[in-house]
Amino acid sequence: MAAGVGLVSGTAHAADPVAPATRAVSAPTVDLGKAKAANAQTFSSAADRTVRTPLPAGKGKSASAQAQAAEGNPDLGIHLNASAHSAHGLDLVTDITSAAAPLTVTVDWGDGTKVEAQASGSTQLKHSHAYAELGDYKVTVTVVDTANQVQAANDVLIRTVGSDFVAHAPTRLLDTRSGTGAAKAKVGGRSSAQVKIKGVAGIPDENITAVALNVTVTNTVEAGHITAYPKGGAVPTTSNLNYEAGQSVPNMVIVPVSTDGYVELFNGGWAPVDLIADVTGYFTRSSAAGYTSLAPSRFVDTREGLGTSKGQVPGYGAFGVQIADRGSVPKGATAVALNVTVTNPQEAGHVTVFPSGQAAPTTSSVNFSAGQTIANSVIVPVGADGKISIRNGSWKGTDVIVDVVGYYSPDSKAAYMPLTPHRWLDTRLIEWKGGPVPSRGYMHMAISPDEQGIEGYVLNTTVTNTVSPGFLSVAPDPNTLDQYKNGTAVWPERPVSSVLNWTAFKTVPNLVQASSGEHGVIDLWNQSYNNVDLIVDMFGYYESK
Repeated sequence: MAAGVGLVSGTAHAADPVAPATRAVSAPTVDLGKAKAANAQTFSSAADRTVRTPLPAGKGKSASAQAQAAEGNPDLGIHLNASAHSAHGLDLVTDITSAAAPLTVTVDWGDGTKVEAQASGSTQLKHSHAYAELGDYKVTVTVVDTANQVQAANDVLIRTVGSDFVAHAPTRLLDTRSGTGAAKAKVGGRSSAQVKIKGVAGIPDENITAVALNVTVTNTVEAGHITAYPKGGAVPTTSNLNYEAGQSVPNMVIVPVSTDGYVELFNGGWAPVDLIADVTGYFTRSSAAGYTSLAPSRFVDTREGLGTSKGQVPGYGAFGVQIADRGSVPKGATAVALNVTVTNPQEAGHVTVFPSGQAAPTTSSVNFSAGQTIANSVIVPVGADGKISIRNGSWKGTDVIVDVVGYYSPDSKAAYMPLTPHRWLDTRLIEWKGGPVPSRGYMHMAISPDEQGIEGYVLNTTVTNTVSPGFLSVAPDPNTLDQYKNGTAVWPERPVSSVLNWTAFKTVPNLVQASSGEHGVIDLWNQSYNNVDLIVDMFGYYESK
């Protein structure tokens, strides 16, 4: 990973087509290829599983003569090694032991496609294949030796390593205030709550790799943070929510599920807190819905009457939003990835986003206090009519803004690849030489430059050491990494959407599902008039190969 800061001296309008005078700053290097290797799985079938059979008797040859000929290659055998390191892809190494004879080798990938190659004697062949759909497949390799009238076959069972998304009606799995999913008691300082995922609320108990949860911390008495991770593992150095005394803070998390079906929520503060977790979907190794990332697109702004009637959503009022077959979201989308912002609320409350055609659930998507502007990432199923519903759960009015950042559908090809949570950037650290993100400036971050098939990234961004209000935007960069290196990068168009909003002296996190764009480079914009520190944690990526 490489990062840099874009600055234009004396430029008042960020959208001016002026090449930025960038400072080339190197972040702690993280190789996405090495990170991807953690997902790789290997499969093998030893040569002693090879099945040798005589070829059918040819014209003019008796069966006994053919059997005698087959003895000419008695050691014909096949050893298979397969590795799956991309979401849909498989690399196959075939080691053939054979007498010196011409061979015809056929690889049946198990999905209705085959490939044929010619070889001679003992040899090694390498093939690669991409499956259109995720799942389990039997790969069969057949070697035919016509000279000796014999054939051999071996097979290996493989599983693609990517995960597709299954939308789930928002459902509360954990609430320590009421005893839902855990004991009715606060989670102590430096301790964890376990959330059962597999086998509850209609979620299958097999093939679940990760889950989308909206996690809320509440009834806090001092500052701290919450970290989500699969049960049984070491607590990562990353964080998903940051809170202060008296705050209720929500954040969407996409977190791997342990083999026994649990997620842990670690309270990194020293005082007890209450935790709430609402599920909105899960990821499975079976074929379901893939992901398509989008440049952030504003679908709703009640201040302007965009996407709904103009004016605040009244207390306990609700409205519908057309999602499917609108803009870049097609018909057939099963779920949508949003950034939902509440602004100008007249009193404390929450907003719930849910599929149309259903009663409003008891879950919450964004929690807010009077006068606060706050954003949260939301993944929500799309109703049968292509709409979602948004409900104001407070007694008084509030404005709501909705930006679409991606969608899930059966026709989308990108599958999720979870990673061990890793902190990629922390501008507060001494070893980081680039300083904070400059006011009205941006930081470019090259995550998968020139790498094909990467659709987007799942990040958690946290802004801290703020001294004035502002917001953070994340968007694909039109420049390549090489253009930044050689000084030919142009100033990107300033985005108008926000992924998180802050006020002075607040630390604010939010999940970001960022599009990789054309070049695998993203921009993180500080849309305030003072410098801020930025923390970026990576949790996974979407891949179509």
